[in-house]
Amino acid sequence: MTDNELLQLRNLGKTSVQWLRATGIHTTEELRRRGPVAAYCAVRSRGFGASRTLLFAIAGALQDVHWNELDPDYKQQLLQQLEEQQNQTPPG
Repeated sequence: MTDNELLQLRNLGKTSVQWLRATGIHTTEELRRRGPVAAYCAVRSRGFGASRTLLFAIAGALQDVHWNELDPDYKQQLLQQLEEQQNQTPPG
């Protein structure tokens, strides 16, 4: 596996990959293991200004589809999981 493995995934550019690496995600398998919501939350918790588009981009990358082509119900499910995750995390 090369250091550019994540860059080969659809939807993920240089900045997104740098953010993921900063959270300890360096391979597709690590990204898959964490899942889109946890990976997105990890990026946000490091102070990076990622929008929710990154959440969809990660999900699309794991399915090899453009994030805009994700099923709307799946996007809604991701947002619901994100909200639940954020409600479980103490502020601060």
